[in-house]
Formats: sequence, structure tokens, C-alpha cells
Amino acid sequence: MQPHPNVRAVQDALAGAGARDGSGAPCAVRLLPDAVHTAAAAAEALGVQVGQIANSLVFEADGTPLLVLTSGAHRVDVAELAASIGVTRLRRATPEFVREHTGQPIGGVAPLGHPRPLRTLVDTTLAAYHEIWAAGGVPRAVFPTTYTELLRVTAGTPAEVA
Repeated sequence: MQPHPNVRAVQDALAGAGARDGSGAPCAVRLLPDAVHTAAAAAEALGVQVGQIANSLVFEADGTPLLVLTSGAHRVDVAELAASIGVTRLRRATPEFVREHTGQPIGGVAPLGHPRPLRTLVDTTLAAYHEIWAAGGVPRAVFPTTYTELLRVTAGTPAEVA
């Protein structure tokens, strides 16, 4: 069975970047038996702490996409984040805006594998974990990585987002 095109795009992006997981092995997208639309559901399915889940949240920042990779253990403080990055309007993106800029559905947005690179902020809280898990392009796909690798492969900026 062929993988979903989004999963293939994410795996190709990971391979192209030479991305590694916590053990140093190449990152590999894994398909879970069921879709996981929340950090809690993903953590339960993987047997890890909810804080190890890197939620991919797309915001509309003054009309442009902003990807925020945040620990599943907390929520983004939108007002604080907007002030810290110097935007006047920061709001959660609509499903249509998310798909337009990532090619992926909400609940499965990966940190990479998008049609064009997105400005990306990576929650500094994720640095506390040896290995973190991110979505792989569809709601039942995930992959393991590390905070350092997530910063590198996304060209992300470390940020306090909560």
C-alpha cells in the first residue's frame, strides 16, 4: 500500500534534511492504528508524556502563516506571542488557510513537508525532553525527533510561547 502523499512528502523532507530521532537513527514516519487529533491522544497512543508531543499550530500573523511547534503540555499565549514577535494581529488559522499553506489537514500538520517553508517558532519547553513526537502529515502519522533536530530541519526559532 502506498503511503498518503502528505506522509510521503514529510518522509522525503525528513530524509532530505538528514533528520535524526533521539537514538540517532534516521527519522521515520510511523502510522498509528487510529487518528490522533489531540496531544493527549497522541501521547496515550505512543506511551509518552503529553509534553513530548510537538503540536503544530498554524496562526495567521498579520496575514501571513506562522507555524508554532508547542509542547502538548500547555497552550500558546496568543497575546504574549504576538507582542514578542511584533505582529498586531495573531489568530488561529482557519482549516482552509492551514491547508493552503501546509498542504496538510488540521490534526496532522507536520513541522515540514509543506509546499513552501513557513516561518516557524519552536517552544523552548520541548528542549526538556530527550525525544519528542510530531505529526507526519495526516492525523494518524507521527515521527520521533529531538528539539535540536526540530529547530534544524524547520529552520525554526526557539521561543517561549506559553
